[in-house]
Amino acid sequence: MKRRKLFILIPILSFFLFANVNPGFSQDSNEIKQILNSFKKADENLQHRLDVLEKKIDDVLWYERVGDYAFIDKVFMTGPPLWKEKNPTGQGAGNPVKFWSYVFIPKNIDFGKKYPLIVFPHGGVHADFSTYYTHIVKELIAQQYIIVAAEYRGSTGYGKSHYEKIDYGGLEIEDVHASRNFMINNYSFVDENRVGIMGWSHGGLISLMAVFDHPSDYKVCFAGVPVCDLIARMGYKDQSYRDLYSVDYHIGKPADENVEEYKKRSPAWNAHKLKTPLLIHTNTNDEDVNVLEVEHLIKSLKSEGKKFEYEIFENLPGGHSFDRMDTKKAKEIRLKIYKFLSKYLSPPKGFSSIKEMDEAAYR
Repeated sequence: MKRRKLFILIPILSFFLFANVNPGFSQDSNEIKQILNSFKKADENLQHRLDVLEKKIDDVLWYERVGDYAFIDKVFMTGPPLWKEKNPTGQGAGNPVKFWSYVFIPKNIDFGKKYPLIVFPHGGVHADFSTYYTHIVKELIAQQYIIVAAEYRGSTGYGKSHYEKIDYGGLEIEDVHASRNFMINNYSFVDENRVGIMGWSHGGLISLMAVFDHPSDYKVCFAGVPVCDLIARMGYKDQSYRDLYSVDYHIGKPADENVEEYKKRSPAWNAHKLKTPLLIHTNTNDEDVNVLEVEHLIKSLKSEGKKFEYEIFENLPGGHSFDRMDTKKAKEIRLKIYKFLSKYLSPPKGFSSIKEMDEAAYR
């Protein structure tokens, strides 16, 4: 954010300095607005190009950090067409959305056997699957899970067009589900009867909605600090955050003007659909997803008589990232997550101790 402010601040300051030293320069407000808008567009375009560069660098880091333990690939696939077309009658309108997904395959598996699959959607309103998850990916690989991580519509690192395809809580769910289907259809060693899904934050929302919408396709789900109630969320976030949803290429209206649209994209309002074994984690000092959202989901699931497991952690260091860190406590919590997943997915080399996790991820 600081970088973006700097990019736009420099040309704006230059503009006003030029105006001050040139008395004949027009001060017409419309002209000034046009110039400022051009600066803003230039800044946005530069930001997308920087995101693409950052993504390419991070892709190299994946091979550096995980390449000794897994075959790493990025595969190109399709999801459903856009839910909102700029020109419904234009060339290409209605075509499936194209996107990339990461694939991680442990190098020590027997390709004549079947292995469980973890579908791993990333978080962030606009973000990507990055080496932030290195140790978690290594921990999963050590248990001989196959992993697929979709860079679904709205992800960063693929230019402005992909960014503006965002459909938060909407067809992004189907992109992630398409990555699951791709793995089963293209890799004979993936066991279609042992597929789980896990994610944190926005990735937690996607994981929840995926099992709500496709209960027979997932054996288990973990949702960490999941976004659960977009209506409540719009109430405690600032205007710049709300604008990410109300912008014309996304939902197009704020929550108060289209409550039902925000409601149908929120797990807490879809709890009646749960049929899949589920574990939920949250933290009372979460600075991103307020615990009240997750509490709403938990209460909704209970009111629907659903069976699930959950744990509300009290003020653990790390806030929103409390169980994704490299602290001993975070690893203890992740061990709980892995043991829960293992009950339903039976990985060949499931963990039984922190020592095994350390040997897998920190060597």
